[in-house]
Amino acid sequence: MLQKLRDKTTGWIAMTILGILIVPFALFGLEQYMVQGSSSTVATIKAPPTWWSSAPSFWPASVFWRHEEIGTEEFRNRFEQVRQQQRAEQGDAFDARAFEDVANKRAVLEGLIDQRVQSMAAEAAGVAVSDAMVRDEIQRIPAFHVDGRFDPQRYQLALASQVPPQTPSQFDRAVRESLEQGLVMNAIASSNFITAPEMDRLIKLMGEQRDVTLMILPSLADAGTGAPVAQADIQAWYDAHLDDYRAPESVSIEYISLDANTMPAPPPADEETLRQRYDQEREKFADQEQRLASHILVEVDENADAATREAAEAKARGLAVKARAEGADFAALAEAESDDTGSKAAGGDLGWVGKDTMPAPLESVLFAMQPGQVSDPVKTEFGWHVLKLREIKAGEQESFEQVRDALVREQAEADRERVFNDLSSRVVDAVLQNPGSLAPAAAAANLTVQKLGPFNAQSNEGIAASPALKRAAFSEVLIQDATVSDPIEISPGHNVWIRVVDHTPEQAQPLSQVSDQVVAAIRAQRLQKAASERAAVLLARVKGGETLAALAEKESLPAPETLPGVPRGAPLIAPGVSDAIFAAHMSADGKPVAGDRVLDDGRIVLFTVDKVVPGDIDRFPPEQRQMLQQQLAQAAGIDDVQALLATLRKTMKIKVIEQNL
Repeated sequence: MLQKLRDKTTGWIAMTILGILIVPFALFGLEQYMVQGSSSTVATIKAPPTWWSSAPSFWPASVFWRHEEIGTEEFRNRFEQVRQQQRAEQGDAFDARAFEDVANKRAVLEGLIDQRVQSMAAEAAGVAVSDAMVRDEIQRIPAFHVDGRFDPQRYQLALASQVPPQTPSQFDRAVRESLEQGLVMNAIASSNFITAPEMDRLIKLMGEQRDVTLMILPSLADAGTGAPVAQADIQAWYDAHLDDYRAPESVSIEYISLDANTMPAPPPADEETLRQRYDQEREKFADQEQRLASHILVEVDENADAATREAAEAKARGLAVKARAEGADFAALAEAESDDTGSKAAGGDLGWVGKDTMPAPLESVLFAMQPGQVSDPVKTEFGWHVLKLREIKAGEQESFEQVRDALVREQAEADRERVFNDLSSRVVDAVLQNPGSLAPAAAAANLTVQKLGPFNAQSNEGIAASPALKRAAFSEVLIQDATVSDPIEISPGHNVWIRVVDHTPEQAQPLSQVSDQVVAAIRAQRLQKAASERAAVLLARVKGGETLAALAEKESLPAPETLPGVPRGAPLIAPGVSDAIFAAHMSADGKPVAGDRVLDDGRIVLFTVDKVVPGDIDRFPPEQRQMLQQQLAQAAGIDDVQALLATLRKTMKIKVIEQNL
């Protein structure tokens, strides 16, 4: 049988059939048949071969094209990192439900695709990153520093606390990839510059002032725009603007509230309780002992060779001997020999030092010394220190009578907190036993079940203003199960428990409910149209040579007003008016130029720009000019990077498998 199979597959006919089958695989690749059904890929990126970077998009993307994939695990790890970052930045305002939106997932994925595109472009360009560059980059990260220096133990701990945890090799690889991706982009971003003439022109524009004459025409609300609106027009407008008349998702809840601030004041503490508290917190009512010290530092790098470290120690021991010699001047010795640039000019003076203000080795030695004593050399990460204790300032203890009022306040607050926590525990226990009702929980803490709603996610009335409460109220678990929530902290010492009793999904409102709104929108549009038509007619007359004053007299309009020296961005009448004035282009002969702005309420602003005074370059502070020039260069550099990314993406074939997000 095997021999027959071999004979059938070695003939010219078999070779022809095999050749035909190879063609689609060669042209389109196996991945075309497999990626569609893959559940572990969210995006594929294909780039032309390095030896034909301009290969057209219709050229077969298979054997010779470079392929990259973004897997679901990589995407989910990045998505979780972004989630944690936004949660930390936004705090209680973070909306976990909104974060899961498809558009948000696509935004995270697009960032990953951009990184992969940069990586592939860097690889094609032959960009390489050395081990030394990776090491230096890691050691510059502040999160891995202790006392301003890279600390290996902090490095290991920080990586282990990541979500998900990372090993040093994984982090090294990530840093290397980041550097490879960013070398070209960072170089482009930092290569942009703004010339001096460009800055001069910008400063002139920013500081520009204009002399303006303007006239405000009243609204035409009573000039036919209030005429009846036909039912057909109402229906047509409603059909064309359905999204404007959707009722947002809303819920109604019942809740109980436990607020420490509204609880009855606890009974005053007796004298014995206050004295016990004083004894337990005696140290808090005592000034800390302080010591006046000086030091000499012999600096040595922790990574120095053994001979260098031994030489530094020997030097420190010699200085300690000199400092103990009769008649020795410690301050002069420190000024001459210390490597601590911050204190040597002051004779090594460290000032008054308290507990927990110095590195542990120095503190333990200093607080065991006697005034006038010089220590043996003490080793820290900075090198070897020789200490001299000059004076001791003992801490003073406040008496019970002196702090009694503070103890009364603290005990009252502690008693209130204890009662609050006890009641909270009772409510939690009752909820666990009866998760479908608030009545038992309310009875357990002598609280009242209250109602609120319906309200939507934009409501800001009462407790509905709390982002944490809204997240809970609109969560699928509470909506579907109608169970009591976990305690929700509205503010410190104020917890609520809620249960969703009614839920209305987002839905279109029928025309019968929003008919008045539709009519108002139609009339507002008619008003805008009538005002725009009138403004065009009047503006044409002004451009034809008629002054605003003459126009006002002929049409019985309000007299125009002259505003000299209007600066750019000045608030005038309504939003948009200032922008319209500064968007008007002066003629070459300097004659006044006219313009108009129709306001939302139907009023018309007619204006003429009579004079333009550029900003004074010489009065612009040099420091601000330099800072602005740097900011503009950075912004332009970012634009260049975005443009390059867009160009690179056009040369590649990117496919997103959205169902795997």
